[in-house]
Amino acid sequence: METTVLDEILETTRELDSTSVSAHELGERMATDELLDVVHHRELLEALVAEPLDRNDLEARLDVSRATSHRFTRWLEDNDLASRVDNRFTLTGKGQAYADAIGHLERDLRAATALAPLLESICEAHREFVVAPFADGAVTTATPADPYAPFARFVQLLRESDTFRGFNTTHMVPPMLTELSDWLFDGSDVELIYLPEVVDSLLETHPEQVHEAVEAGHLSLRTREALPYGLAIFDDRVGVAGYDDQTGMMRVFVDSDSAIARGWAERVFEMYRDRSDPIRERSES
Repeated sequence: METTVLDEILETTRELDSTSVSAHELGERMATDELLDVVHHRELLEALVAEPLDRNDLEARLDVSRATSHRFTRWLEDNDLASRVDNRFTLTGKGQAYADAIGHLERDLRAATALAPLLESICEAHREFVVAPFADGAVTTATPADPYAPFARFVQLLRESDTFRGFNTTHMVPPMLTELSDWLFDGSDVELIYLPEVVDSLLETHPEQVHEAVEAGHLSLRTREALPYGLAIFDDRVGVAGYDDQTGMMRVFVDSDSAIARGWAERVFEMYRDRSDPIRERSES
């Protein structure tokens, strides 16, 4: 049975987050009004995450009236989200969890907005891509005036790095940047996972260079039957690329120096590498 990209993504997602539980699996769900109440009080929760505050401090911090502060604190106590200690309101464990959850929600929604061009380009059904760590990254999109802008950003980072690991659905290089193919073979430490047909093409166009780089230990090539997007791990940054399904050209490239983004990228790369075949094994088979 042929493996699809969606199959691979779903399988990898289960390993990346094997303990995740959908809200639908938790039994009775929160009412929409309850969720809206938490969102409505997000600034109140954020203020108390920083430090316990008395009612006067809350009024000053949130710029609200005494009547509003009474309503806020009553909501906290009625929902077991804060307790009063020495006349100051301190978040309970439940309150801290609510504050974290609403913070994550806002962070993820803002990140999704910033990364919309990438999310529209990569497999729309997959859920393994962690959005938030890339929210403050550099987003480079292709435009009619500069269709190769994402690839140019990728090349810039590549030239600044001594090592490179990643996987990709294509190795297409814009005409004016064909000399970048030589970067793979100049002694840099490179580890790549490609679709089988992409490796076949690379072996046809650069057979001696590939052989020499592999034999010297500078280049590791592996293949997989399905890949969801482009992943790039440089010395100091990591990036994710989305491609045009018809042309194979890079439509968007998002890169970040976030430690969390790097940790995610390295873990994903290792998982895909573990489920890929070295070109030696593939040629023997």
